[in-house]
Amino acid sequence: MSRVGVLALGPAGVGKSTFCNAIISHMQSIGRRAHIVNLDPAAEATEYEFTIDIRDLISLQDVMEEMDLGPNGGLIYCFEFLLNNLDWLDEEIGDFNDEYLIFDCPGQIELYTHIPVLPTIVRHLQQSLNFNLCATYLLEAPFIIDTSKFFSGALSAMSAMILLELPHINILSKIDLVKDEYNKKQLKRFLNPDPLILAREDEDYNPKFARLNKLIANLVDDFGMVQFLPLDCRKESDSVATILSYIDDVTQWSESQEPKEPKDEAEIEDDNE
Repeated sequence: MSRVGVLALGPAGVGKSTFCNAIISHMQSIGRRAHIVNLDPAAEATEYEFTIDIRDLISLQDVMEEMDLGPNGGLIYCFEFLLNNLDWLDEEIGDFNDEYLIFDCPGQIELYTHIPVLPTIVRHLQQSLNFNLCATYLLEAPFIIDTSKFFSGALSAMSAMILLELPHINILSKIDLVKDEYNKKQLKRFLNPDPLILAREDEDYNPKFARLNKLIANLVDDFGMVQFLPLDCRKESDSVATILSYIDDVTQWSESQEPKEPKDEAEIEDDNE
C-alpha cells in the first residue's frame, strides 16, 4: 500500500507550522490520524509534538557552535548530514501505512533551487519508501499589498513546482489579514494571478523595475499553472477542509484505503408472521 506524504514549503514566516497544526487538528476532528515530520533542524514544536524530528539526528544550534557556521551554512550542513544518513529517516518512518505524514520543511529555498537536497529526499521517499507525495507551497497574503513582491513569490512557487516535479498545491496563507482591505473579486485576481494588476502601478516605479516586474508576471502567466487556494486557520473557516480535499485527490488517498466490511444489517421482522 502506498503511503501519503505532504510537504509544507515556502519562505520563512509564511505560516508553515501553523498550517501543519491546522491540518492535524482538522483530521483529528474527522477521525483521521496524521503525524508531523520535522525537517527543520532549527524548529521548535508548537501546538502538536513532532512524531519524527530531525533534531534527534542533528540540530542547527549544535552545528553552528561546533563548526563555526552561520545559519544558512549550518542548515546546508545539516541536510548534507541527513542525506548521508537516510537510513535514520527510513527507520523513524517505520510502518506508517494508512496515516498522513506531514513534512514541515525549512524556509530556505536554496535547499531545492541551488542544491538538490529536497529533490533527493523526495525521490528517496517515492522510490525507496513508496510514498505518494504532494507539495504545498505557502505564500502569505500580505504579499499582495506589494504586487511586485507577490509576483516574485509566485515565481518562487513556480520554481518549486518545476524542480520538485510533484503534484503541487499553492496556498495563500494568512488570508484573514487582508480580507478587510480586499473584496472577493480583488482577491480572485491574486488567487489566479493576473499580470494586468501590475498595470496601474507601473507609473510609480522606475521604468526598468516596472519592465522586470512585467516580465516576471508574464512568465508566471505563460506557465499557466500557478494558482492559489486561500488559507484561513480560524476555526470558523472551512479553508483547511478544502485544501485537505485537494491533497486527498492528488495523492489518491481514498483509493489506497482498504475496503471496510459493511456493518451487519439488523434483520427486519416480518409483520405478517
